[in-house]
Amino acid sequence: MVLQALAFYVFAAVAIAAGIMVVTARNPVHSVLFLILAFFNAAGLFVLMGAEFLAMILVIVYVGAVAVLFLFVVMMLDIDFVELRQGFVKYLPIGGLIGIVLLVELFIVVGGWVTLPETKAAITEPVARQGNISNTAMLGRLLYTKYVYLFQAAGVILFVAMIGAIVLTLRERVGVRRQKAARQIQRRREESVQLVKVKPGEGI
Repeated sequence: MVLQALAFYVFAAVAIAAGIMVVTARNPVHSVLFLILAFFNAAGLFVLMGAEFLAMILVIVYVGAVAVLFLFVVMMLDIDFVELRQGFVKYLPIGGLIGIVLLVELFIVVGGWVTLPETKAAITEPVARQGNISNTAMLGRLLYTKYVYLFQAAGVILFVAMIGAIVLTLRERVGVRRQKAARQIQRRREESVQLVKVKPGEGI
């Protein structure tokens, strides 16, 4: 029990520190690296809570795909961050309003836990398991039985979004040479190979 509490405080402290560094770091590459660190510590917290599936998804999806994608985009694109920060004062009222709304929602959630203890007990109540089945197996059974149509609909929406992103980014520019596999396959040997008889002492 002491070891679990110690691990919780270590993961929580590092996650909070990494989150602060994500916002305050001047270099965007460093911000993404601190974001990856925060994801790993959040995954550790999920493991301590017994939600190993969420921890695995957080590492595989967010660290393995989203955060690395952010890092590559920031490193490859020539983004002028000084120009982006010029509109900070212009959008400050909207950002402040959104921050106040999120703060009110957090106070509502925390206030509900304090004033209604039965709500907290209902949230933290473990799901009834059927035999010796892990959380991942129970979640899979729930997704593919009760919520199978919603799960498939979410997959179709993501698939359409992926196709749309590919179509929007796939642009042909003039002067760019592209590989044409069909022409390469149809090419004959006579068109590709030329036999030249070179006499001794002479070049081609």
